[in-house]
Amino acid sequence: MRDAVIVEAVRTPVGKRNGALSGIHPAELSAHVLNSLAQRSGIDPAVVDDVIWGCVTQVGEQTFDIARTAVLTAGWPESVTGVTIDRQCGSSQQAIAFAAAGLISGQYDVVVAGGVESMSRMPMGSSVSEETHPYPATFREKYGVPNQGIGAEMIAERWGFSRTQVDEFSVASHEKAAAARDEGRFAGQIAPVTLPDGTVVEHDEGIRPSTLETLGNLRTVFKEDGVITAGNSSQISDGSAALLMTTSEKAEELGLTPIARVHTTVLAGSDPVIMLTAPIPATQKALAKSGLRLDEIGAFEVNEAFAPVPMAWLADIGADPKALNPNGGAIALGHPLGCSGARLATTLIHHMKDNGIRYGLQTMCEGGGQANATIFELL
Repeated sequence: MRDAVIVEAVRTPVGKRNGALSGIHPAELSAHVLNSLAQRSGIDPAVVDDVIWGCVTQVGEQTFDIARTAVLTAGWPESVTGVTIDRQCGSSQQAIAFAAAGLISGQYDVVVAGGVESMSRMPMGSSVSEETHPYPATFREKYGVPNQGIGAEMIAERWGFSRTQVDEFSVASHEKAAAARDEGRFAGQIAPVTLPDGTVVEHDEGIRPSTLETLGNLRTVFKEDGVITAGNSSQISDGSAALLMTTSEKAEELGLTPIARVHTTVLAGSDPVIMLTAPIPATQKALAKSGLRLDEIGAFEVNEAFAPVPMAWLADIGADPKALNPNGGAIALGHPLGCSGARLATTLIHHMKDNGIRYGLQTMCEGGGQANATIFELL
């Protein structure tokens, strides 16, 4: 029986908005992780059947199928194809799911799944204008114009989270990420980027000292009497990440050693107005489909779009808080949209490998009230 295994997973450092990576074309960021995959695994890129790439703001430098542009920018053979997909924040997690499905069905033997987003160069929302509204009148009559920040405020109100609680969660994200960086836990997953002036970028730029006092001084953004601020939201970022995937049989043929198997992938949809709660039913669906118990999952990555999202997930799912985002999340590390699903997977798989954790689960909220959930099994 065919399966889908991951033999390498790599990411760039995550750059902050207008930071060190902002001068690099997103196709070049993508090419960097593609070539890092090839170098680390030792494969000939010619064996890759397809590159499935997540990217959300497909405009300007990120349009015209950036996956194919990245393949050619990397100097890979012209025979290697690329396709770009958009499931909003879950785009590159969906790329992993599509890659796994293609491997198991026999459409692929070797495939790369990943994604990119340069939010410095292609700002969020730059593909929208008054003349090109994404929601037709029939949609707006039913749902209005959903806003993720308002959705996060709705979650905080519904679950009863105070400003102090969401800020405490955010402080912890920075503390965990800083500890992971300082202890070298990210070193094995990051492919350092050398800038044109010779500067080497090897650490995530968003991690910073944070306290309840400093976060408490920030103004709320979406609601005057609300709780959501820039300090308890994901950061606007630049980055790319990729996973080399194949089957167990093909890995043996190519002399590759699998790290993990894609055990289960599912999707879930929920209220598109509150928008950010679908990770809860997605996780429940993944557990039910996998046949695994919650206590068999040793690590969870739940994207920190806004602090109330993983907080509500934790309250409803009942997972061990210590197993949630053990190396920090998007509040500290950043959230380059089309890259984030693959970034979470890369961080999760390396954490599982480093700590002998058999099963790990990742999930993330997505525009339109959707979520992917993926369970990986360590090999």
